[in-house]
Amino acid sequence: LGEVVPGEGLFGLKRALQKSGVQSLVTSLWKVDDEATMQFMTLFYNQLMETQSLSGSFDSAMRTLKENYPDPYYWGAFVLTNNR
Repeated sequence: LGEVVPGEGLFGLKRALQKSGVQSLVTSLWKVDDEATMQFMTLFYNQLMETQSLSGSFDSAMRTLKENYPDPYYWGAFVLTNNR
């Protein structure tokens, strides 16, 4: 997918996916606890199926995850990138 640039990591992956037409991504900035990730994704996708709102679903899942896991290690890594 082009030139390898040290330290580019997730940015390069996001850029490649966006150039291929992906409009929205939920990514994590670091390796997150599996249980917290499962809870976040379940909350996010259940809410998304109900409301069809990416940002609303993301925010709702984040609020719940913050209640369950006060330490930012568990929820601070998740990022929504929306190019719509």
